[in-house]
Amino acid sequence: MSEFDFDLDSIINTIKSKNYKTIGLQFPEGFKRKAVNIAKELENKTGASIIISGNPCFGACDIDTALAGKVEIMFHFGHSKMGKFNNVVFIEARSNADVLLCIKTALPLLKTRKLGLITTVQHIHKLGEVTKLLRENGFEAIPGKGDRRVSYPGQVLGCNFTAAHVDCEEYLYIGSGFFHPLGVAIATGKKVIAADPYMNTAEVVSHEKFLRKRSGYIAKAMNGKIFGIIVSTKSGQNRIELANRLAGIAKKHAKQVHLIMMDLVTPDQLLAFKVDAYVNTACPRITIDDAERFHVPILTPQEFEIVIGERKWDDLKMDEILENDVHE
Repeated sequence: MSEFDFDLDSIINTIKSKNYKTIGLQFPEGFKRKAVNIAKELENKTGASIIISGNPCFGACDIDTALAGKVEIMFHFGHSKMGKFNNVVFIEARSNADVLLCIKTALPLLKTRKLGLITTVQHIHKLGEVTKLLRENGFEAIPGKGDRRVSYPGQVLGCNFTAAHVDCEEYLYIGSGFFHPLGVAIATGKKVIAADPYMNTAEVVSHEKFLRKRSGYIAKAMNGKIFGIIVSTKSGQNRIELANRLAGIAKKHAKQVHLIMMDLVTPDQLLAFKVDAYVNTACPRITIDDAERFHVPILTPQEFEIVIGERKWDDLKMDEILENDVHE
């Protein structure tokens, strides 16, 4: 059994039932290695002409609209639905990992009986059995309902933690990596236990080191006079209204600001601009994952508000993209 299930039979049935002749396929970076084999299987079983997107893809917020405009239907793999597209079908990646083992590992770390239960779309189908196991051990698990960018109760995105806003004292996160549980910890100010079903480990997420590091970038930008505000052209990341609002506030504080609109945000593309710091209104993960690669500090909108005096230091929040934030 493969690690992830893409339900290719359903895709084949969709293509045949509608007699589609031109098909687009889009994969996030981690699944691109599967693209050629999947395209070959679809071609052999449907006779359709397949075009694979070669552009970078970092989430459901990053649809290849150019390719979608050239084909009858495009299948976007790995993410749950986001945004409104007439001919894009989202094919969620469901993990086959046994999540109950890591939950059992996490049980000794849980200190309260009422838990917020959160995960990514890869494990969302396992929440029922997780809830049952927790109930058998005396815990009440609550998967919160997020906003419209979120498809399922309990689902968190790298840019949206609205499903974590439930009445509880601590959270149990199921998944690999620490970005999502770290975001929940900062967004809610509460304890988060991260249970990894691939490594069968569980640990309490500490966000103090992360906040100290971010405070360092804020401090470096405090004396800045010229700021570049990055605006994304991607379908689910375009927060032009936020960028304009930040620019207006900054000018009142005698700061020089310039809006920079782009598709793929990389340190190399921004190297030529002479600014003292950047403010990122595109994907929040750019600010966190690539911060050390930029030649000047790159700030979240909330961090920029601290720099210009519109927000207090102790009110530092994790940047999120909410349902009404994007300009599609």
